[in-house]
Amino acid sequence: MRTAVGIGWRSEIDLTIERLDGVDFVEVVAENICLDHVPESLRVLRARGVEVIPHGVGLGLAGADRPDPVRLAHLAAVATALDSPLVSEHLAFVRAGGMEAGHLLPGPRTWDALDLVAENVRIAQDLLPVPLALENPATLLAWPDDELSQSEFLTELVERTGVRLLVDVANLHTERVNHALDPAKALAALPLEAVAYVHVAGGLEVDGLWHDTHAHPVTAPVLEVLDMLCALHRPPRILLERDANFPSTAELAAELSAIRTIADPPAAPAPTKGADDADTRRARRAARPEAEAVFREPTEEHRESAARQQTALLAALLTGAPVPPGFDPERVRVQAGALAAKRRDSALRAVPELASALGDRWPREFMAWAMTHPKPVEGGTRADVHAFAAHLWEGDALPQALAQMFVPRKPSWWSRLRTSASRSSAHRGGDPHRKQPEEAGKARKARKARDAGDAGEVRTKSHPKHLTGRRTP
Repeated sequence: MRTAVGIGWRSEIDLTIERLDGVDFVEVVAENICLDHVPESLRVLRARGVEVIPHGVGLGLAGADRPDPVRLAHLAAVATALDSPLVSEHLAFVRAGGMEAGHLLPGPRTWDALDLVAENVRIAQDLLPVPLALENPATLLAWPDDELSQSEFLTELVERTGVRLLVDVANLHTERVNHALDPAKALAALPLEAVAYVHVAGGLEVDGLWHDTHAHPVTAPVLEVLDMLCALHRPPRILLERDANFPSTAELAAELSAIRTIADPPAAPAPTKGADDADTRRARRAARPEAEAVFREPTEEHRESAARQQTALLAALLTGAPVPPGFDPERVRVQAGALAAKRRDSALRAVPELASALGDRWPREFMAWAMTHPKPVEGGTRADVHAFAAHLWEGDALPQALAQMFVPRKPSWWSRLRTSASRSSAHRGGDPHRKQPEEAGKARKARKARDAGDAGEVRTKSHPKHLTGRRTP
């Protein structure tokens, strides 16, 4: 059968996707879908018979905690509302210790971690109305003391849980550059019969490291990995991902055409059998020590230990805490910068007034703040922008244009954020450059009087329209 070719649905290119020829299916970020207001474009595509697959980014199935029932319920409801054939998520964790990474981070690949992830996957499967596919991660960091390769870890998950696979060939290229992974061997070691679909995306190499940006054209090395996969096993679906810096319709069409040529060449040979086929995997499994071959339920102590490990790593990435033993400090520094830059870009898209009000100060000040202030666990980018505004207000550095946007009515979230910021500062031992309470109080009173004189009777909403839209994960 012909391989279905699709594209990641994003609101910025919804009309473009409707006009593209030969789009068999689309993928939507599940957290961006409000069930009360399903985008009209998705309704149009569904009416044409185009499949829609929800793609989750917030479950954190490789995290120490069990999957959040509320997040699972939303993912299930989106799948039902869009009549989806399956849903997908990532082999990654996104939060720990009350901190939100704002990014998909890899967990350790140990036998203990495998037990924990397998239980998380089974919990998710029990609450989802359709099959679940799990995506291999793209990583800058490597955990110390890994006991399994990525392919071995995913193969074990498939055998223990029956989960499907979402193979991201761009992520395999990322691992090739960043960790010297051989993608051909990695693909041959996977149970490719479990593949539900494939991701193809662009990225960028900086200082010898590959960043999976989804904001650049698909490169020849990524298509080379796709060709390796298709030579071993023809996948049922292949999807092009693009999240930012959207190109012209012609460029997107050209990338889709390149994918089709690899997936279904004019004289397509029969896919060859992988070197590490199912019989070989079963034999290898039978030869393992009994402790490794038997599924074990993770204990609460097991989860608490995983939580401590993941919290320590997030603290290093998000607050500048010491790098946990065994991690490469330079890689941690690069990952921390990438996380802060992603938050900065998301904040700018949500509130472009930040750039116009702060001018050239904007990127520098936000990055400096983000490197020591974790992203709020709840509220997404909107809460992140509010927290940054609260930081500027506390430092008497909030420009008049932003003060009129955030301050005049002092809504309840403002009080909570300021209280939280004060507690966080006290926990860190205080900031020597921060104004003393008496000095800060005088500054606020002066600013209040100034704003009242400048603004007159002007009143602005505490939640501007552009801050109440779709949540960005």
